[in-house]
Amino acid sequence: MAPKEATARLKINQCLEAAGWRLFDNSKGPANVVLEPNVKLTETDLTALGNDLEKATNGFIDFLLLGNDGKPLVVLEAKSESKNPLSGKEQARKYARSQNARFVILSNGNIHYLWDLEQGNPTVISAFPGPDDIGNHYAFTPDAKRLANEQVGLDYIALTQMPGYTLEAGWKVEAERPAFIEKVKLRFLRRYQQRAIERVQEDANKGATRFLFEMATGTGKTLTSAAIIKLFLKTGNARRVLFLVDRLELELQADKAFKAYLRNDFTSVIYKEQRDDWRKADIVVTTVQSLLFNNKYRSLFAPSDFDLVISDEAHRSIGGNARAVFEYFIGYKLGLTATPKDYLKQSGDGTTRDPRETERRTMLDTYRTFGCESGEPTFRYSLLDGVKDGFLINPYVVDARTGVTTQLLSDEGFIITTTDDEGNQLEEAFAGRDFEKKFFAEPTNHALCKTLLEHGLRDPISGEFGKTIAFVVSQSHAAKIVQILNEMADKLWPGRYKSDFAMQVTSHVADAQRMTVNFANNNLGGHSDFAENYRTCRARICVTVGMMTTGYDCPDLLNLALMRPIFSPSDFVQIKGRGTRKHNHAEEMFDAAKKAALGAVPKSTFRLFDFFANCEYFEEKFRYDQELKLPVVGPMSLKVDGDDSNVIGGLGTYEHFDSDCVVSQVETQIGTQGMRIDRALFGRFEDTVCADTKLSGLVAVQNWEAATRHVIDEIFDKPSEFYNLDKLRNAAGVDRRISVRELIEKAFGFIPGFKSRAELIEDEFQKFLADQKPEEADRIREIRYFFEAYIRDPNVRAKVDAGHFADLNVNPAFTTRDLKEVPATWRKRIPEYIKDYVSLNPFL
Repeated sequence: MAPKEATARLKINQCLEAAGWRLFDNSKGPANVVLEPNVKLTETDLTALGNDLEKATNGFIDFLLLGNDGKPLVVLEAKSESKNPLSGKEQARKYARSQNARFVILSNGNIHYLWDLEQGNPTVISAFPGPDDIGNHYAFTPDAKRLANEQVGLDYIALTQMPGYTLEAGWKVEAERPAFIEKVKLRFLRRYQQRAIERVQEDANKGATRFLFEMATGTGKTLTSAAIIKLFLKTGNARRVLFLVDRLELELQADKAFKAYLRNDFTSVIYKEQRDDWRKADIVVTTVQSLLFNNKYRSLFAPSDFDLVISDEAHRSIGGNARAVFEYFIGYKLGLTATPKDYLKQSGDGTTRDPRETERRTMLDTYRTFGCESGEPTFRYSLLDGVKDGFLINPYVVDARTGVTTQLLSDEGFIITTTDDEGNQLEEAFAGRDFEKKFFAEPTNHALCKTLLEHGLRDPISGEFGKTIAFVVSQSHAAKIVQILNEMADKLWPGRYKSDFAMQVTSHVADAQRMTVNFANNNLGGHSDFAENYRTCRARICVTVGMMTTGYDCPDLLNLALMRPIFSPSDFVQIKGRGTRKHNHAEEMFDAAKKAALGAVPKSTFRLFDFFANCEYFEEKFRYDQELKLPVVGPMSLKVDGDDSNVIGGLGTYEHFDSDCVVSQVETQIGTQGMRIDRALFGRFEDTVCADTKLSGLVAVQNWEAATRHVIDEIFDKPSEFYNLDKLRNAAGVDRRISVRELIEKAFGFIPGFKSRAELIEDEFQKFLADQKPEEADRIREIRYFFEAYIRDPNVRAKVDAGHFADLNVNPAFTTRDLKEVPATWRKRIPEYIKDYVSLNPFL
């Protein structure tokens, strides 16, 4: 028996038995695994299959898994370990249809796929489904057509919150509408959120059952999820929804949001709070960890209890053992992540384990799990998109380095020279990653805190230090930083804080999860007394290691401090994302008169204090296209006096007592182009096309049609980059649709760059003015606003073309009031002109 075939057979047998299938008659009942209808397995059959899984007797290479009535439920296609299970896909499909079986399992003993022939593609499973599980799968009969036909307007959530909101006086009076919306807390979808939902409808109608949203922090994944949940529950495509998170604070946050958005139509509960009657709820929110404990999800739930499973921060909440929870349930699956995948490339096959390799595998596995093997999610909305559309903000980076950190971050490191008992001189170098692990410097910690307090943004209303999160190395480092900050605060504001200014929020601190919620809700340490009738918390700085990164929502944050080096791209993206949300500080005023007098007090930027050159690392040093070379872990072994054979061991740890201060401070406002971590893909594409000799020849003679076809056929959608227009547009920081020809012209230097959507609209508007010569000189601004809105916003076009002008009231960017400001003549002539003379394709 060949080893690989024998091993595969044994593993498949074990998987079947573990799932409750019977290879032979036993006390629990007759065998329900056969080679063909009514032909039971024998030891001879198994031996033959083990000898060669590809050449079984009579041509049968499949197992049939039977129901209690003896009818086929599942075809199991068994491959040897050396074969990809998917290679037997079509043969298994044909056989399953001949047996009237709806499900196929493809397995080589190590990798297993479950395939519902009526829905989508094979998906990876961690274990075989049992007989009861398959029965539940058969019971799940979604109606994708009804799902696709459901109309999801921008007011989809608002209609659940207040079905008759358009009849309310506060809505009808246009001047009172903003105050009315704020008072009753109506939530309207943004166009990109609506588009995400439309993509799910489109894909589901094509047979997809798994979807992945890659949406930047602060772009409303929870609101979008609420709309998705309503869509599935309302159309009968889900009877109950499971919302999985990986942290307790996110559990509370999600449940609160679902109650606010959907409680008039659907009920939401946190599982641990409703253990006995969770079945009465439409939405169940829980942490993955609570279900994993003792594998209790298998005893508490049936696979058919949830028809839609949503995984928040999917790359974290379906990793490792959590995958078993996620795959246990049948039905539709939606993953949410704020972590972009583009920069997670192959990292080589060296013997040294690269931490980024684990991260890359996690992200790639996430994409495969949700049916996005090509690397394209169901819907993507990046930080660059959010900044360009005005929904998010980029940071003002303060790169501050002390004398000590400058040496730690240098190529040589911080060199310590000592002498041993025999008088030999020893040298040891410490790197940035050794800070507060092997290299300790209290004066440096003081310098970091001093710089933060001197240069951090202040609250625009109360004038006190702005709310801040500081990310540090460890629990002990957090305790040190908190102590220093509170001592400094007591000197700056005597008697005002009494050690409440900074608080440690780490896993070893009692009730730390509640502290994160209180900080977001502005009551950590109580309420500040710096300004009357203003809601902000007494605690101004939370010092943490990693608790307040993924999914933490605190929009009034004004400062982030990186007091540690970061080497994970996704960690950096997540931490940076804590500050990107916009906020109107005036919303926290209790006194209506003062609030009205203040008007809007917007958060227009946030400060990112980078004390360990993290931004520089990801902007200049991080290798996005090859194996990551992490700094050498200190202490470093150094050669003495050039003798290769005499390598001296390290000291272990070192404490530095000399005074330290900031010696370099560079401040940079990140523009709409974003950081390199957000745009690295485009440079690789340009290198690829310029290295293509055939394409270079076509460009040389300016045969643009042939060059375009060559790029589409030979460069797009090829492993391992899977370049396409949408990915390259995002990577290039372009806020509009670009053509393949434009990509080629930019790569070969025919054009200096891509014009933005605003620049193209300005070009078109100038042509319009020159051609139409409107006489209303005092209304050019209003005319231009309408001209731009009609081009930019398909909703505006649809409503104007249909004459449904009142419907513009729910449009977030261009309202009925804006339209009334446009001279009546131009309300009709502008759409006609654009239809005749302006191609809308570049603006989509």
